[in-house]
Amino acid sequence: QCDPGQATKYLYELLYNDPIKIILMPGCSSVSTLVAEAARMWNLIVLSYGSSSPALSNRQRFPTFFRTHPSATLHNPTRVQLFKKWGWTKIATIQQTTEVFTSVRPPPAAPPVPTATPSSVTPVPGVYKEKLYGKKYVWFLIGWYADNWFRIKDPAINCTEAEMAEAVEGHVTTEIVMLNPENTRSISNMTSQEFIEKLQKRLGKNPEETGGFQEAPLAYDAIWALALALNKTSAELLKKGLRLEDFNYNNKNITDEIYRALNSSAFEGVSGHVVFDASGSRMAWTLIEQLQGGVYKKIGYYDSTKDNLSWYNNDKWIGGAPPADYTKVITTFRFLSQKLFISVSVLASLGILLAIICLAFNIYNGHVRYIQNSQPYLNNMTAVGCTLALAAVFPLGLDGYHIGPGLFPFVCQARLWLLGLGFSLAYGSMFTKIWWVHTVFTKKEEKKEKRKTLEPWKLYATVGLLVGLDVVTLFIWQVVDPLHRTIEEFTKEEPKTDTDVSILPQLEHCSSTKMNTWLG
Repeated sequence: QCDPGQATKYLYELLYNDPIKIILMPGCSSVSTLVAEAARMWNLIVLSYGSSSPALSNRQRFPTFFRTHPSATLHNPTRVQLFKKWGWTKIATIQQTTEVFTSVRPPPAAPPVPTATPSSVTPVPGVYKEKLYGKKYVWFLIGWYADNWFRIKDPAINCTEAEMAEAVEGHVTTEIVMLNPENTRSISNMTSQEFIEKLQKRLGKNPEETGGFQEAPLAYDAIWALALALNKTSAELLKKGLRLEDFNYNNKNITDEIYRALNSSAFEGVSGHVVFDASGSRMAWTLIEQLQGGVYKKIGYYDSTKDNLSWYNNDKWIGGAPPADYTKVITTFRFLSQKLFISVSVLASLGILLAIICLAFNIYNGHVRYIQNSQPYLNNMTAVGCTLALAAVFPLGLDGYHIGPGLFPFVCQARLWLLGLGFSLAYGSMFTKIWWVHTVFTKKEEKKEKRKTLEPWKLYATVGLLVGLDVVTLFIWQVVDPLHRTIEEFTKEEPKTDTDVSILPQLEHCSSTKMNTWLG
């Protein structure tokens, strides 16, 4: 009944009533845990047919325990093989905090390929509500549930049958193979199919509803393992002048012989090849299934004894292929539009050409009185300043599309110096000229004549002072806190074509540590 309390009662009744017992055969894990831990005190071998708890593999705690039901830890090598096949290195796990499940849990890893270890199915409604399903997710469940478990109505679940079916579509299950899938004859001279037919005939209608029906091949092979082990033990004991009938609860020698005989078991049973590992657990195949269109389909087997994965190549994916185990972030730089850059460069070139024409015109006609009276040197400075400022368009348009990161600091300095000096020359000379005109026409009559004959060097000195201040500021800036290449990141973008990729836009800037201070 899988009740440890009842098991304790029956255990002591068996032990303290004749005849002497030589082997105990419990069923489920909770009972086997109790019986196997106590059995060593009476030198008893324990052989279980229905215990899957990984905790029972602890030889120090359960030194005389064997089982024909494989340990649930066999699911992990199978999953690892699947992860390797699909190129995954990151998983996440969900499990109940009971010993059966926490002991089977693989080491924790990062999301986002979720694996539900053997727990209840209650996470499914949350999965649906949180949209943790579809082509970006693969859920791994234990395969011991009924094939229609997600269609069974449960008052505690607030999802419709259609929502449940949508949430679990495409999930993968692993299940220990309890019936030999190959049509080979076992030690009993029966194939697995013949065994099932005989069992169904004996049970009558609806054998699937009979408790322990799935484990029946394991129980059958457990009896064979016991019989073969006792035969082997009997032969070994005869060599020492002993018999199995000589066993008592203090006779550890006979227990050791039975242990060695069971430990060396190797035969073909109706559940497959029967062999025990060092912890007394059965080595077996694992069945891999996938829910496709609401129906479980076999997609492969894994043989842990030979580390062999048999694959049917019929796995189906919502996105057409297994999803990636992480969202790949692709960094893309946002560059200046080349059409815009070329257009503005053409306009800047025309501006520079116009400035050169004006400069040439000014120099060529320097002897003309109107030109002389208009302070031609200031006009020349304006033309040169405009040329420098317009030339700044070219380095301003250069980015990672044209140059590498190594050249970026030089481009940054070129932008700064061309724009700074160009503005100081052009604006400074115009400001000085307007200031001179202003002083001439706003002063009293007796001072106008003096202003009209203002020495040119004073005007040039004014421009020189403005340009000099700019040069000193730019020089100190370049030495103390030079401009360098910085990267600005924007919000990640999700492309419509690929859900496992996100785009991280980046933009290159020229910046320094105290950028705002220098700009001020």
